[in-house]
Amino acid sequence: MTRILCNPMDLAYRYQDIRFTGVVGGYTLGQPNRNVHREAADPSLVLYQDRYYLFASMSRGFWHSDDLFDWVYQATDRLPPFDYAPDVREVDGALLISASRKGSNSPFFRSSDPLADDFEQVSGGPFPFWDPSVFQDDDGRIYLYWGCDDVDPVRGVELDRDLKPVGEPVELIRSDTSVRGWERLGENYVVPEPRTEQERMIASFSSGAPYVEGAWMTRHDGRYYLQYAAPATQNNTYADGYYVGEHPLGPFTYSTSSPFSSKPGGFAPGAGHGSTIQDKHGNWWHAATMRISVNGVFERRLGLFPAGFDADGVLTCNQNFGDYPFAIEDGPFDPWARITPDWMLLSYRAPVTASSSAPGHQPALAADEEIRTWWASAGAGLGEWVSVDLGDVCSVAVVQVNLADHELAPLAEPLEEGTDGGHTWRGIYREHVPALLLVEGSADGKIWETLHDGRRDGADRPHACITLDSPRDLRHVRATAVSLPFNGAFAVSGLRVFGRADIELPPAASPTAVRLEARTARLTWPAVDDAVGYNVRYGASPDALYRSWLVYDRNDLDIPSLNAEEDTWFVVDSFNSAGVTLGEAVRAVSAPDRP
Repeated sequence: MTRILCNPMDLAYRYQDIRFTGVVGGYTLGQPNRNVHREAADPSLVLYQDRYYLFASMSRGFWHSDDLFDWVYQATDRLPPFDYAPDVREVDGALLISASRKGSNSPFFRSSDPLADDFEQVSGGPFPFWDPSVFQDDDGRIYLYWGCDDVDPVRGVELDRDLKPVGEPVELIRSDTSVRGWERLGENYVVPEPRTEQERMIASFSSGAPYVEGAWMTRHDGRYYLQYAAPATQNNTYADGYYVGEHPLGPFTYSTSSPFSSKPGGFAPGAGHGSTIQDKHGNWWHAATMRISVNGVFERRLGLFPAGFDADGVLTCNQNFGDYPFAIEDGPFDPWARITPDWMLLSYRAPVTASSSAPGHQPALAADEEIRTWWASAGAGLGEWVSVDLGDVCSVAVVQVNLADHELAPLAEPLEEGTDGGHTWRGIYREHVPALLLVEGSADGKIWETLHDGRRDGADRPHACITLDSPRDLRHVRATAVSLPFNGAFAVSGLRVFGRADIELPPAASPTAVRLEARTARLTWPAVDDAVGYNVRYGASPDALYRSWLVYDRNDLDIPSLNAEEDTWFVVDSFNSAGVTLGEAVRAVSAPDRP
């Protein structure tokens, strides 16, 4: 069976019950409010004893898989449920687990058989830390990296076998937005002016600097790649960069190939605070955090992307069309062999109808390629449906149905199990009714065939990626809710249909690229007939275009994520539902001096 992944990863994300008390730094910011939504972030992915283990924030357990495709959730009460950013690495033949804690020393746990739930605390921890990452070198020595702050740096220290520090911590990474454009704060690197007193008060607590966080160490060909995230998890610009050194504690040199993991565009953006591993075949993968941040700042999902190192030792991550379906190969593969998708999006802005709609959540929002907007049924969603009309019969290969959490707090029984630092009561639902869907297709809107029936396996699939046995000739695709958590509304942020349409490819785009200042370039190109979008690829040379930014319905793009020391080349590829037309590389030229 072909294993097809479509980000966000199709996992049974756990529900959070959060009650914000409205107090930050002693200031009351408003009335307390409660929210219930799914959440997972900060993935720590490891291969241990020929099995993959995936730990993520606020999951009260972990996922495991034999093939990076079929994931099974396993709950545990033997690890702290409310400590963010769990780190999991193999140390001395067992898994060593730690997570974030500021109020007291951060403990370490060990497991030699995670599926037997044998986690045991082995150390009270050397000191409080946030966003930890443990690394054991080939010589057996152990190192700890940590840091998550807009002022304090990422640090590192060697640990002994009792997990106590050897020597003094070393300062390793600080932000420098004067030369690293991608570390700048903001959605699309733009920070809006505060509009309300509450927003102004919150802004007053910020230093105005990015958060530098989420360290991860990878050794490759005798060199040490210290990865880190910036600037903020709630922005589409959340990304991972890296430094390189000859020793686990440096000195390190910043790589101008940063960010190596960056996905600011498309349906599900964000690709920061991740982990980089090799699979059973020696292929490299990068797991990262993708943002929604509508119901709450920390409403996030996980993504998995092909990664690797080029001939010059540059760490890369292929995120071209990073939320389109792609195959997980059962053997070695080149992560850059594919820069265009096997199947194109057929449903973008196609007509959508539904059984009912809640105010402000009209059917069209299920096909606008924006995970932060959604269609929702007018009431309880069981039996409600949403259907997309592709406009013509197309060859359909994959359907992805992305569910949203719509006004669940009044329906879910309140939980008060712990606190994440004094301002939020938080519970994690151990169990909930699974999200089960019936997905059907039709060539004429009259005769329907079943493409997927979630009742057959009963698996909770909030981002169900449904790969058909073989492509079908369809014009209509319909999703019906047959089971929903908390008996809530049926809410869909993306009813996404992939395949091929029998139309002509779009012409090539002809961009110009102007360097506005050291860290920003502006691309413009004439609108291409029959194109629905453009994939902008860029990098240090025409042969090293390792970053990308996908856009729809526009023919210009400011890219403020460049490094000041970096010469940058750009390609704009045009695409529609038939495929992609690759563009020609252009070099950014300096803007003329203003009079």
